[in-house]
Formats: sequence, C-alpha cells, structure tokens
Amino acid sequence: MESLLPFEKIKRKILLRKEAETDYKIGCNPSERKTEDIINYGIVNIDKPKGPTSHQVSDYVQKILHINKSGHSGTLDPAVTGVLPVALGRGTRIVQGLLTAGKEYVAIMHLHKEVEEKLLKETIQKHFIGKIMQLPPIKSSVKRQLRPRTIYYLDILEIDGNDVMFKIGSEAGTYIRKLIHDLGQKLKVGAHMAELRRTKAGPFDESTLFPMQELIDAYYYWKEEQNDKFIRKAIQPIEAGAKHLPKIWVFDTTVESLCHGTDLKVPGIGKLNSQIIKNDKIAIMTLKEELIALGTSQMSSEEMLGEKGLAVRTEKVFMQPGTYKIN
Repeated sequence: MESLLPFEKIKRKILLRKEAETDYKIGCNPSERKTEDIINYGIVNIDKPKGPTSHQVSDYVQKILHINKSGHSGTLDPAVTGVLPVALGRGTRIVQGLLTAGKEYVAIMHLHKEVEEKLLKETIQKHFIGKIMQLPPIKSSVKRQLRPRTIYYLDILEIDGNDVMFKIGSEAGTYIRKLIHDLGQKLKVGAHMAELRRTKAGPFDESTLFPMQELIDAYYYWKEEQNDKFIRKAIQPIEAGAKHLPKIWVFDTTVESLCHGTDLKVPGIGKLNSQIIKNDKIAIMTLKEELIALGTSQMSSEEMLGEKGLAVRTEKVFMQPGTYKIN
C-alpha cells in the first residue's frame, strides 16, 4: 500500500452552495499572470544542494531573480538535500502554511553493528510509527524538552550490510537525525545518519524540483532572450503553496471585503470542499482559483451549506485590495 501524508489521504469533493459566475474583467486566473507578477508573487521548488543552509539558498534565489524578499518552508541542515520550496516577493507568508504540513524524507542510517532484519522491522513498528516522544538535538532552534511527534510511515527500501535506506513521512518539526540515533539506542547497537534527502514538503515533491543553476539560466533567457517559457516552468503561482489545504470559493462581490481582513460569513460562499471540520486551516479562493486569504474554519462543511454564521476567521490576506473592486 502506498504511504501517504495525512492530507494526501483525504479525497475531498466540491460541494455547491449557490450557483455563481465570475466577471473576467476583474482578477486573473493564476496561470495567466504576467511573468513579472509571478516572479514577485510565486513559489519555486528548489532542489537544495549539499553545502548551503536553507536561509542561504533562499538568499541566492532572491539575488538570482533580483527581488527584495523571499522565504523558505522549513530548515534543512547544510548536508541535507532535496525539496525546499522558496516563496517570492509578497507571497513569502505562504510558507507559514507549509511549515506545519507533513514532510517526507529518504534517509540512509548506518548501524554500528549488524542487526537482523526481523528485529529491525519489529522495533520500527513497535516504537517508531505513530506518536513518538522526541527530545530535540542540542543544536536546534527549539526549546530542548520532550515533545510528541507523529510518524505517519517508515518504510525500509533497502538493506546493505549495516546501511539501511528508508522512506519516512513525519509531522513537521521531527528531527530525522535524532530519530535515527534513538532507533540505534533502542536496538542497543547505536546508529547515525549517513545521508538525508527531503522528497516532500506539504504539496511539493520531486516532480517539480528546479536546481539553482537552471533558475539562473531561466532568468537569463527571460531577461536577455525575451523567452519566458523556462522561468514560467520554474516558478509556480503562489496558489501551489495552498494545494494541500481545504478550499472555499467565494462570490466576486465578497472578495474586496476579505482583502481588508474581514472574516468570511456563510452568505459569501459559492462552493466549498467536503470534510472540513472546525479549526481546519482553510484557503479562501476566488472563482478564478486565485488565493485571497488563509484562515481557520469556525464550522464544518455541512454547516457552511446553511444560510448564516461565521465560516472562516481570516488570518493572512494575500490578495491586494482593489483587485475585485466592483463599480
């Protein structure tokens, strides 16, 4: 059975609350934005190399694209490679929605003594899947105290002598290096992390990765050759950073007030995803699939199909006021 992160397991339907049409004279489908706008309001899934810190990579991206702001979706050690979504320009706050999303890694654990495969699998199954208690390493950015973390899956891919390659899906903030150390202790042989690559960060995976050198080339082609094909392939619309979140689509007439930070009331909803429960993180969208804001649901999908009530408390507004100003 395929191992999936929690949001990947939920198959949501679209529930129609009230039929509505959108006015194409205002707003713009994300895929039709100008290249300049995407560069200042997009997200690029960088294939982080070994060596630089996540912050340095984010900084390099800023310099490559000649923008004044960028932000990454969760720290990777200098030695760790792989998926590092970097949000650009005024879209940087989208990474806060990614920080709490599940992550997937492929790791190589080196056991200090050989261990029977049966014992290894039993130990993982019994102690390292589901809720675990983890003490962050000494060199970490969080307070050093035991805290619960959820391991969604841990699949052994290959064993070569004392080296074990495995794939792990975990809650954000899980230290894989520490987990490997703890597993070595539990097996009474000791272990350390030989290699680590992140393969998923929320909705971003290896299928959309872009190395920094290719981003440099893509920018050159756009600026010097007036060819924006490559840069538009590299940079995804900011909406890609909310792909893993349940969505609510609102009427054109509701958009402007949301841009000013107003909470979303039920009458403003045109359609919505099924299986929303209270306190879910929500992406509020236009009927053209533009991200307006992120917020927290105050009721379930079923309740939102009603006639009144507070549906979503708006927390982070992305769309600029005036975009949907209706005369």
